[in-house]
Amino acid sequence: MVGLSLGEQHFVKGGIAQDLRTDGRKRLTYRPIYVETGVIPQANGSARVKIGGTDVIASVKAEIGRPSSLQPDKGKVAVFIDCSPTAEPTFGGRGGEELSSELALALHRCLLGGKSGAGAGINLSSLLIKEGKVCWDLYIDGLVISSDGNLLDALGAAIKAALTNTAIPKVNVSAEVADDEQPEIDISDEEYLQFDTSSVPVIVTLTKVGTHYIVDATAEEESQMSSAVSISVNRAGHICGLTKRGGSGLDPSVILDMISVAKHVTENLMSKLDSEISAAEASEDES
Repeated sequence: MVGLSLGEQHFVKGGIAQDLRTDGRKRLTYRPIYVETGVIPQANGSARVKIGGTDVIASVKAEIGRPSSLQPDKGKVAVFIDCSPTAEPTFGGRGGEELSSELALALHRCLLGGKSGAGAGINLSSLLIKEGKVCWDLYIDGLVISSDGNLLDALGAAIKAALTNTAIPKVNVSAEVADDEQPEIDISDEEYLQFDTSSVPVIVTLTKVGTHYIVDATAEEESQMSSAVSISVNRAGHICGLTKRGGSGLDPSVILDMISVAKHVTENLMSKLDSEISAAEASEDES
């Protein structure tokens, strides 16, 4: 938690009002983004993302599971976040647990859309191996190493990079079996399928400070916010999910304006992230 004096608060808010933030950025400019992939060899895919002073890691583990009875034609995805107390003292104890749960829920909404699956950025049908019998369960774990604001966007970027880095073994299923029996499966040790991330969105959080909203807020700026709206947008410009935090209410017209701004910001962010992920993958292949 950042504690600012009254003078510092006026300085932060005044800079945002004049479109010149304390670190020299404009309201809709991100800090430098750094991506490294393949950081956890035991995982099917992993990535580390740094945005300014915020540093996070995401890993993807694929395990054989059984589709749920409600969605027999889809695989399953679970998101878990761990906020390390070394990243921020307030993450120790219940504070960290509550934030971890809040971030995991927000990421689930942003990546997987509503309960119906509408707007999902991850195609759960692609995780199916045998309808009603066998599927892939993806376990996505995020770890916050260092926190200087904008955790949700950073974790979203790390998950997107980790999924790009994910290779899932090819599975062969035995011949037809009775309805009450599980088929035999053969998991290849040599053939892998690259996970399709073409629809995986990026997350843009617009933080309202005073009468203006900014992207990629630092911890100092977040301490002065009245509310924040996180919008996940895919490559086609479609909204995959939306989540809000902060006690201050927002007029529907303001939210529509925020969505329009988020779509505009996404184009540059997606391009920058694609470039960083490609460079990281190339560097991993060389090493």
